[in-house]
Amino acid sequence: MTKIHALARTALVLASFCALRAAADVVVTTNGARIVGKITSIGDGTIVVATDYAGEIKVKQGLVSSIETDRPVAVRLANGERVIGIVTPADQGRLRIAGSNSETYATMQQVAASWAAGEEDPLIVAQRRKWSYVVGVDINGETGTDNQVGTNLLFKATLKGPVDDLQLYTNYNRQVTNGEKSVDQFKAGVDYADNFSDGKSWYVRDEAGFDRVMKITFEDTAAFGFGYDFTKTANQQLTGRVGLSYRDYRYSDEAGTPALSAVGGDLELEYMRKFWRSELHDKVTFLPDFQDTSNYVITHDLHYSVPLTASLWKLGMGVTNSYDSKPVAGVSKIETLYYTRLELTWKQK
Repeated sequence: MTKIHALARTALVLASFCALRAAADVVVTTNGARIVGKITSIGDGTIVVATDYAGEIKVKQGLVSSIETDRPVAVRLANGERVIGIVTPADQGRLRIAGSNSETYATMQQVAASWAAGEEDPLIVAQRRKWSYVVGVDINGETGTDNQVGTNLLFKATLKGPVDDLQLYTNYNRQVTNGEKSVDQFKAGVDYADNFSDGKSWYVRDEAGFDRVMKITFEDTAAFGFGYDFTKTANQQLTGRVGLSYRDYRYSDEAGTPALSAVGGDLELEYMRKFWRSELHDKVTFLPDFQDTSNYVITHDLHYSVPLTASLWKLGMGVTNSYDSKPVAGVSKIETLYYTRLELTWKQK
């Protein structure tokens, strides 16, 4: 009786083991290795397998001879055809994708992508435009030789797609030093870029606002032109722009300066670099006046951000410089602002 029970237990264990093996996906490599787990995705020449014994394993698709799934999956072939079915090895080195009403045969090399049945094609998801947002605030104060209180508020929304980029932003900055306003400016703008070919783009942008310390009641700068990516990777990007600009400046009566309407150039250089979890942005803009070459504006913005939590919150630090070759009387040509900013960031899923 004891032997019968032992045999029954052994048979049950073997049956359970076989059931577990049957309920798993299998990836067979060209050198005969078998990886058992769950195939979570196939794409960009990589097969991702989730295993209980080694976590997530990534295998180059070119080194795989066949795959097998225990459930229906969605498959996109190289010719664009999409099918749903259980994948099993077939003859002549092919794969058999068995759906509810039909069968499709393809080689491993003809499989462009695979994902869970019922979910969207990753290619369609990647081509969809998505919004991301940044809200920032910095409040600083100083007492002693100088008494200073400053507030800076900003909002930025970016709609990014695979070939274009739309940015909407606004910023208000106010600084009071020894009871007098040292900075009082507001800006709002839009910037759109379309990458019509590899590394090349065209852009259009417009920025308007006021600067009461500079005695500007209204200012507007519009520009358009072409851009070129000297470097563009996931962690680093260097982009240059060249185009035409139009500046419209209107001054307060006390400034005694006539309104300015100038057509000129627009030269920009922007650099982005990611360091592990932190990010650096550096941008320089040069706006020369075609009619008066001695009249130009240079702006520089250097920004470095570090995440405070796994998501949402960041700490930003930076400096902005603005140089106006012909400011109104009594105003310095160069304006520099240092800041430390708390930023709230989130993205559309």
